Amino acid sequence: MGVIASINPATGETLRTFEALTDAQIDEKLARAERAYRTYRHSSFAERARWLAAAAGILESERDRLGRIMTLEMGKTIGSARAEAAKCALACRYYVEHGERLLADEVVEAGGGRSYIRYQPIGAVLAVMPWNFPFWQVFRFTAPALMAGNAGLLKHASNVPQCALAIEEIFDRAGFPPGVFQALLIGSNQVARVIDDPRVKAVSLTGSEPAGAEVASRAGRQLKKTVLELGGSDPFVVMPSADLDRAVRTAVEARTINNGQSCIAAKRFIVDARIAEEFERRFVKTMEALRVGDPMDEATQVGPLATPEILEALDQQVRRSVEMGARLLTGGKRVAPLRGNYYPPTVLTDVPKDSPAWREELFGPVAVLFRAEGIEGAIELANDTEFGLGASAWTNDEAEQHRFIDELEAGLVFINGMVASDPRLPFGGVKRSGYGRELSAWGIREFVNVKTVRVA
Repeated sequence: MGVIASINPATGETLRTFEALTDAQIDEKLARAERAYRTYRHSSFAERARWLAAAAGILESERDRLGRIMTLEMGKTIGSARAEAAKCALACRYYVEHGERLLADEVVEAGGGRSYIRYQPIGAVLAVMPWNFPFWQVFRFTAPALMAGNAGLLKHASNVPQCALAIEEIFDRAGFPPGVFQALLIGSNQVARVIDDPRVKAVSLTGSEPAGAEVASRAGRQLKKTVLELGGSDPFVVMPSADLDRAVRTAVEARTINNGQSCIAAKRFIVDARIAEEFERRFVKTMEALRVGDPMDEATQVGPLATPEILEALDQQVRRSVEMGARLLTGGKRVAPLRGNYYPPTVLTDVPKDSPAWREELFGPVAVLFRAEGIEGAIELANDTEFGLGASAWTNDEAEQHRFIDELEAGLVFINGMVASDPRLPFGGVKRSGYGRELSAWGIREFVNVKTVRVA
């Protein structure tokens, strides 16, 4: 059925290869998930909390080992990889503490007897997950899904198979019943048959817009629910009243976090014309000072992109935008002395409206600067995108803050802060950034039967 390869993006070295599951092996795993669910759905919240707490303990105590796997497979800096493992533990502990309360029977005064809402699991849920946060993306789906009593099936990105198997091992060691969580090492061409299988009840996907559309349409034909977290072209708006030092520091971090490969990374920097020149000067200087290199080196700030294909696509987007008239302020050329998929921190401005840098998501350390005439122009530029995942606005003017909160078209709006996910807050987008929510109460209730009960 094909080979799934784990390749170090810093060196191009093939670390390990795996044979993709055969149709018979897939069927065996689906049958195992179905059997496990029938029993697991009757487990108590206390039991699920105990197993999930054990998973959190493994993530915390072994974050060095797990972080190394992430860095080797997809190139994130080792410090951020360790932090990712710790954040996964945080999500597990959130649902350990709050899961039972979030799914408790909800009494409704409807007269004529007793009425309440009961939240019950639905079965095996398929998670189609991306490589950029290879642990966090999985755990922010799995922690609430398993706490709700569902079984989880993971189709991870094909370039992070060792991460997928490490996550499966964590749940096994934590004590979850066999089959409650399974990694499926399969190619994208095998996903359709898993979605079509009646033992799979729903699908959660984090990934590209085309992948989301394909999975959602396939699931829709089977009348199965989907939650989609897709791309973003997040605006980072800076107004004259902002603390410029903090705004510049955060802007650089927000653009280069995870080597620039994050759906909620700030990508379009929209600065009021009155302060644009000063912001541009500081921003470019700070981007140029970033250290690019081996992601295993603690001092590295920007590592390689995950695959050669991603590097090539980003390079083409930048070159095409420059050919169409965009002005390059720094970067824009591949890092020649380094092996691997390295691309330098890059800043573009004067970007034409029909260029890739204006219309497309740039998945790498490339920032695009815009100048806005006042808050009206800033909001218009910020919303001039098909995406609507996150948005960050920097202003100390209270009236401006209220306008940004009300008028920015995004699932997350952060004022004077960097957009980030948090287990306590719902996460998701609008427009072509997807639908549904992960995390918080909203996330744990996505894949449950919201059952109305009325006792006369």
